[in-house]
Amino acid sequence: MARTLGIAVIGQAPRPEIAALYAAAVPPETRIVLRGCFDGLSEAEIDARAPVSAADALYTPLPSGREVTISKRAVAERAPATLAALRRDGADVLVFNCTGEFPTMAGDAGVLFPSRVLNGLAGALLPRGRLGLLIPIAEQAEILSEQRSRPGVEVVVEVLRPSADSGATADAAQRLAARKPDLVAMDCMSYTPATKEIVHRWIGAPILLAVTATSRVLRELLD
Repeated sequence: MARTLGIAVIGQAPRPEIAALYAAAVPPETRIVLRGCFDGLSEAEIDARAPVSAADALYTPLPSGREVTISKRAVAERAPATLAALRRDGADVLVFNCTGEFPTMAGDAGVLFPSRVLNGLAGALLPRGRLGLLIPIAEQAEILSEQRSRPGVEVVVEVLRPSADSGATADAAQRLAARKPDLVAMDCMSYTPATKEIVHRWIGAPILLAVTATSRVLRELLD
């Protein structure tokens, strides 16, 4: 019997590039439904939901191609309705497509959060050493360093927009390589395998790409 994967994005649907990355990893008969926490809002209404602090800041591209920084609190307020809508769509496996860490929300039981996947893998692969993070916006540097650090693990951070061209991507990879990470986490769901390929040319350490790491866990749930 075919399963249905529900994907909640923090911005708006459609996000065909995200759906395609999951579709490539899950069983081919899987039905995929994608909804956004900010679906139904105008861009002006999205702009009004700007972050109130660095800890509240999230990055997302909109279907128009515009990239915005939005409030995590505003996302969390609208997320329960998005998850409920995905369940009404028939989703029996759900993923909240953001590497940010969220508080407990109504309806989040059984939902896969990529931050937990990244943290779990990083903990297993790097019990001690230097963890390199690639992040989409500078505002996240301090909070993500705090969240990803633990005894025996130093965190070093470089900013890389997911939309950056190959030259800018290589520059960020070289800056991170100079800090000699033992493991790298690409800490945004909008980074792609193509971006990872460029980063790997400059960094010999293992690299975790959030969207593919998450989709492989989903494969286990859907098989």
